[in-house]
Amino acid sequence: MKKIWGIIICLAVAPVLRAQEILTLKSCYERAAQVSALAAEKAAHSEIWQRTDKNLQKQWMPTIDAGGTLLYNSSVIDMKDIIGRLPLSGIENLLNPLPHEQYKLTVDISQTLYDGGAVKSARALGEAELRLNEKQTDTELFQLKNQVNTVYFSLLLMRRQKELLHNYDTLIEKRIASTQSAVDNGVILQADLDALQAEKIKLGQQLSENEIRTASLSAILSDLTGLPVTPSTELAFPLPAEETLPGIFRPELEIFDLKKEQLSASLKLLNSKRKPRAVGFSTLGYGNPPGNNFFRDEFAPFFIVGATVKWNIFDWDRSKREREIIGFQQQILENRKKDLSDELERLLESKRAEIAALRKLTESDGELIALRKKITSSAESRYKNGTLTATAYLQEFNAEKEAVITREIHRINLALAQVEYLTLSGKEF
Repeated sequence: MKKIWGIIICLAVAPVLRAQEILTLKSCYERAAQVSALAAEKAAHSEIWQRTDKNLQKQWMPTIDAGGTLLYNSSVIDMKDIIGRLPLSGIENLLNPLPHEQYKLTVDISQTLYDGGAVKSARALGEAELRLNEKQTDTELFQLKNQVNTVYFSLLLMRRQKELLHNYDTLIEKRIASTQSAVDNGVILQADLDALQAEKIKLGQQLSENEIRTASLSAILSDLTGLPVTPSTELAFPLPAEETLPGIFRPELEIFDLKKEQLSASLKLLNSKRKPRAVGFSTLGYGNPPGNNFFRDEFAPFFIVGATVKWNIFDWDRSKREREIIGFQQQILENRKKDLSDELERLLESKRAEIAALRKLTESDGELIALRKKITSSAESRYKNGTLTATAYLQEFNAEKEAVITREIHRINLALAQVEYLTLSGKEF
């Protein structure tokens, strides 16, 4: 019996718990980044680099190649003619002629002994490219914040507007009920009741429009975050802290720094190409004639070992010009970084002005609403006393409603502007 009651209690509490689900703007940021198709790119870049780096490290391993050769020489040295000219009669008959054919199977092994730092520089360049690719992905994911901001605050506004419209709809219903009684008693004209009913229809239209837009925004936010956004999902109102930390920390600016690091790594790789290279090699073979022993006409094993050094001591200033090109590219990146910083600073200044204006509006909204409520209350009294028409009363009623809704718009837009300021500067709240 206790188990049954426990199950009943759990079933009763579960809907309440679901109704208390709270969604924050920060959690929307995190979820949007996680469910985005771009999220897998960073892992892919890492996997690509791991394999590339392994290939670069393997350049220090010896290379082993197998080969085979079959040659036929139409003309070879005739040793009998050469020896026959010597004053040694009969010795030319003891020499076998050199073979016209050559058969050879070989295994060639080469080992880099010194590469001038080429592999090390190539690995450093690869690491710089990895960091750049990852930061570019971060930048694209960062852009999702703007989408989330727009949808999240629009949904907040729609929900608050719905609450206010419902309140005014309830108030109009009460006015219609009292007016209907007055019309039945012949105290108020039917035209006044018609005006109130028309306002009731207008409020119903606004609520229907609000419901459609709310459903659309909820679906978009759910698609962005991968989270269910239902009417029972509560959206926490963001309260951004006052801006105190100076500076701009946008990932786009970091990309310029990483590109400069990439160019510096390219410069080191370029310098390594101007250094000497040493390679050791060996050949293990089996052939006829064996190796370079052309006087031995039989199959036999042979081997060759050696080392070689190469140094491009003159490249017609190609390396010099490539270094100059890299220098110009770094200068371009620095100029573009400064241009972006200046543009962001201008946008931040504009956003600061917007925040200041919205703060003043929200401060005066309270005073305006207080006056509008007094005016509406006075109009309501005159309407009840029959000294004011329903149309005139509705004008004051709508003015109060507009003032209240405008205050909510200003309040939400202020929070949005503060969040956008932090987003522009690349900071969290």
